[in-house]
Amino acid sequence: MTEPDAPAALCAAGLGFRYRRRGAKALRDCEFTVPSGRITALVGRNGAGKSTLLHLAGGLLRPGAGELRVLGATPGTADARTRVALLTQDKPLYPRSTVADTLLMGEKLNSTWDRAAAERIVHEGGISLHSRAGELSPGRRTRVALALALGKRPELLLLDEPLADLDPVARGEIMAELMAEAAERGTSIVLSSHVLPELEETCDWVLMLRDGRAELSEDAEALRASHTVLTGPADQADVLATQHTIVQRRTVGRQLTALVRQRGPLRDGWHAAPPRLEDILIGYLRAEDQPEPAAAVGRTEVAA
Repeated sequence: MTEPDAPAALCAAGLGFRYRRRGAKALRDCEFTVPSGRITALVGRNGAGKSTLLHLAGGLLRPGAGELRVLGATPGTADARTRVALLTQDKPLYPRSTVADTLLMGEKLNSTWDRAAAERIVHEGGISLHSRAGELSPGRRTRVALALALGKRPELLLLDEPLADLDPVARGEIMAELMAEAAERGTSIVLSSHVLPELEETCDWVLMLRDGRAELSEDAEALRASHTVLTGPADQADVLATQHTIVQRRTVGRQLTALVRQRGPLRDGWHAAPPRLEDILIGYLRAEDQPEPAAAVGRTEVAA
């Protein structure tokens, strides 16, 4: 288990990064803290900066402004490389190498290598050690790449859309593997994914990016407890906005349905229902599509 005083898995202060070719800032004034020992859902729309953040944390990129720390260390340093594993979207493997040679390379490059764990992940996918990486299906290549990452026994595992090319059964198996890794070894996991229903059951921390900034960084259970779906008369929308933070709202005829962040007790006249984590995340992701003033009241401060 993670020690109470362990350094944060990720900590950003004024973090910024700009791609020269694209011109626009991928991250700007990004501030957040992700505690150690958590399975963190990294969510946001395309272009929000998720992959950029993971590449920075993995040491593949360097910040253009501010600071990012991983387990208290600077990404890309010898200390960080030993303790952090990153699995990117393209899952790079040498196509002509066999699976056995690929795992052997992992063993030679990592002093903390766990051969049994790496080979078990491969075998559970029905993959022969004699197969060449370039001849495997996308889903099986993902398994081999994940075996490399987990075989390293990292303290922090960074995963950029790792489940996109897996079938539902394989996704369930991999998510169970990640949950066991976190529970048994206290591994910190940051998982970028668009498959929100699966995050509901596995992730206990949420980091949401919007336009290169951190919109949310909070405990998942606390996030559920602080939000409510309210249904009531549409002509009371302005009054509701003075009492709570409206994340997203929808009006049909005379009825208003709103996802709100409570700032006090709920008053009579509204039907309240607890939201799922998926409902909350979708609410924040959709908030930017709403015309003013709904989008304006949907913004919240980042909670560390």
